[in-house]
Amino acid sequence: MNLLQIGWDVSPEIFNIGSLSVRWYGLFWALSFYLGYEMVLRMFKKEGVPVAQADSLLIYIAVGSIAGARLGHCFFYDFEYYSKNLIEVLYIWQGGLASHGGAIGILIALYYFQKKKSNKSFAWLLDRLVIPVSLAAFFIRMGNLMNSEIYGVETALPWGFIFENRGEVVPKHPTQIYEGLTYLVLFFILGYMYLKKRTRLPEGYITGFFAVFMFTARFLVEFIKEPQSPFEADMMLNMGQILSIPVIIGGIGFIVYSLRNKEKKQKKAGS
Repeated sequence: MNLLQIGWDVSPEIFNIGSLSVRWYGLFWALSFYLGYEMVLRMFKKEGVPVAQADSLLIYIAVGSIAGARLGHCFFYDFEYYSKNLIEVLYIWQGGLASHGGAIGILIALYYFQKKKSNKSFAWLLDRLVIPVSLAAFFIRMGNLMNSEIYGVETALPWGFIFENRGEVVPKHPTQIYEGLTYLVLFFILGYMYLKKRTRLPEGYITGFFAVFMFTARFLVEFIKEPQSPFEADMMLNMGQILSIPVIIGGIGFIVYSLRNKEKKQKKAGS
């Protein structure tokens, strides 16, 4: 075995008190919401949006993302089981959250927030929200790493992880790290766009860039992931890839629409 390959046997629990268990995954989720709230709060203050709206937005997004991620997992990855055990859909602590479902949940939550609470456009809100979402995606993949889940196929590369607490004896691609670092890079790119170019970029452009970048990365990494559900074993493209394709197309659509919309406004201003 290559000496650089890593034996990974980390406990998913940070500590427990009796039956109460504090886990790394939960900590990373909480950290995602806290940092996301702080970022949105600062953006709203910077752009003259009432601070109270940040509080409301946090509640909408928290409910939408968790409910969407859980329902997405149950529907897309294990429908046969959960359709017969409906009460277990509520057992979030047992694990099983899907990022595509979370994305859908966030979009629905943001739509209702925009209709009921905000005078800003849906695209304006999305352009700001995707920045903390990309950071949250990094933290969630780190939570997956601490849970020793969603890892890749066998590799001979020197940084392969042997997930010992999952019974693995050969090194596997640490795909959680591949994705997590990609999302962290995306976070910094989007942050730069917002801080330096938001006045010049049309509404919806940052959102489109986010969707194309993130889900193209997700699509590519899926090629070296082990199947998350048995039914994926013989599929040419797995469920994660199939669900990524419409998001990538939608992201391209956002970019094209935003640029055309900017062009129209410039023509009107010049006429």
